[in-house]
Amino acid sequence: MANASTPVTTIDPAEAAHFGAMAADWWDPHGSSGMLHRLNPVRLVYLRSQMDRHWQLDETSFKPMAGRTALDVGCGAGLLCEPLARLGAAVTGIDAAPENVAAARVHASQSGLTIDYRAGGVEGLGGETFDLVTSLEVIEHVSDPAGFIAGLAGALAEGGLLILSTPNRTALSRLAMITLAEGTGRIPRGTHDWNKFLTPAELIALIEAAGLSVVDTRGLSFSAAKGFVLSDDVKLDYFVTAVRA
Repeated sequence: MANASTPVTTIDPAEAAHFGAMAADWWDPHGSSGMLHRLNPVRLVYLRSQMDRHWQLDETSFKPMAGRTALDVGCGAGLLCEPLARLGAAVTGIDAAPENVAAARVHASQSGLTIDYRAGGVEGLGGETFDLVTSLEVIEHVSDPAGFIAGLAGALAEGGLLILSTPNRTALSRLAMITLAEGTGRIPRGTHDWNKFLTPAELIALIEAAGLSVVDTRGLSFSAAKGFVLSDDVKLDYFVTAVRA
């Protein structure tokens, strides 16, 4: 039982250990994080569309996020942090697994990028706020989704943008992500607990309870011809974008 001296955290130690064990080959597109590499292009298309809309960014600029700060929570070894840094943002990445943070720092250094990587949870930010807060495929791995969303909301600056993605809790996601992807080794076994997946209605309720307003929801689907694509179908996975209410 927690007491006044026990720090509150949404980190699940077993989940942190699971992903920390994948750190060494996180940047290998054919390794244990290969699925994330295949997801990343469509993630970036969605993020860029929401950032362009929200801030009316210059589509011709090589550094459209210059002068803005970004936080990626559950950053792994930096698959999202590095593109955000290349767009000009001052990027902070935090992850529960110190092994991932170490791998992220090495890769950023090799890539000539300056990114502030930290080991820990969203609760350890100490009141810092950021213009853009992202957390993709993470909330299904935390111990307290409501507390996690509250932490993300607390890290969002006035006029900022929060973007999340997560699997939906449907028969399709169970079949695709656990029976097939984990069953065939495309994703390491034990990566997902289907019972921890959130439906869009559940996630939106948590976001609104944290004082934010959802401005966009978009599905992430799989096409045999094109791979992962944005769609109106949220049955497999989906993005949610929110701002301060």
